[in-house]
Amino acid sequence: MPAPLVLLLAVACALSVANVYYAQPLLDAIGREFSMSEGAVGVVITATQFGCALALLFVVPLGDLLDRRRLMIGQLGLLVLALGAVALSANTPWLLTGMVALGLLGTAMTQGLLALSAALAAPAERGRVVGAAQGGVVIGLLLARTLSGALADLWGWRAVYLASAGVAAVLALVLMRCLPQRRLPAADLSYWALLRSLYALLATERVLRVRGMIALLMFAAIGAFWTALVLPLSAPPYSLSHTAVGAFGLVGVLGVLMAARAGRLADRGLGQRTTCIGLLLLCLAWVPIAFLEQSLWALALGVLILDVALQALHVTNQTMIFSISSEAHSRLVGGYMMFYAVGSGLGSIAATAVYAQAGWLGVCALGAAFSVAALVFWAATLPQKTAPQAQRC
Repeated sequence: MPAPLVLLLAVACALSVANVYYAQPLLDAIGREFSMSEGAVGVVITATQFGCALALLFVVPLGDLLDRRRLMIGQLGLLVLALGAVALSANTPWLLTGMVALGLLGTAMTQGLLALSAALAAPAERGRVVGAAQGGVVIGLLLARTLSGALADLWGWRAVYLASAGVAAVLALVLMRCLPQRRLPAADLSYWALLRSLYALLATERVLRVRGMIALLMFAAIGAFWTALVLPLSAPPYSLSHTAVGAFGLVGVLGVLMAARAGRLADRGLGQRTTCIGLLLLCLAWVPIAFLEQSLWALALGVLILDVALQALHVTNQTMIFSISSEAHSRLVGGYMMFYAVGSGLGSIAATAVYAQAGWLGVCALGAAFSVAALVFWAATLPQKTAPQAQRC
């Protein structure tokens, strides 16, 4: 693939996925404005993840049926409207409806771009190209948490969504000019047949189910951490600004490098070994994170480990499922990411409820439990022939 096209796909992934995560550092401000308690404000993130699930079930598979260029440009137009709706929301139902729309459209764009990256890449370079696109997703996450906090401190949380609407409009013009058209063989299917084939893939492809369940538990842990983080950091004794809270996302910049490296390892057939290391790091990360109340340096170390583990696992998962069928990349990523949406929503709503009852240590125990469960599940489902290799890791 030409380097400029890979770069464009990575940038588009970053700008698309950011819309799903802008709210995380802003939960305290949103909660105050809409009179939500600490235990209930997690519903804002859960609404976004509900939109993600709708996208994965009903929109992302369309990439195997329609011209992706037109599909994504249309989605960007709707995304501009959804961002405007959130920025102008006057009550909680309006806000939550807008968040559902942001989750749906941001996810549809991001996963469609990842599927397109896999479709355009040659098999021998697929892990590398998907890793580069996933690196864009990482940067989008970092930008979302960092820039949204900075903009909120300057002009309020609504300015975040107004600014993103302008960026989405510009991105639509760029993609209209530069994105290649690509129509896949699945275009002969009807829409409902396409959806049924997604469920058939989930029922018949063991790799998709196993990797999806690992993703569910992994993203439940990640969602619990990022959703609850703003609550102790914005309260005494730290009382950090939204800018400072969001800046912790920058600690995970090394995850971008890990995404590309993990993709290359998966291309070499070392996906199980990378999974083993990633899951061990995911469990280990909660030790320094638990010392948040004593040291922000410990928290920063935990964030770094957490993000490296996340990217190693996520890219490995995607590379392995994309190898199932070259004609079903959109449906495969849609099926896989359904697990992600469920896990993220579960982690978000559970984290704020646990924090209200047991504080930060309770959230850490919750995240560690999800992480250990992912490790145990992977070990239990490991193919027998790769078990010796996994033990050596």
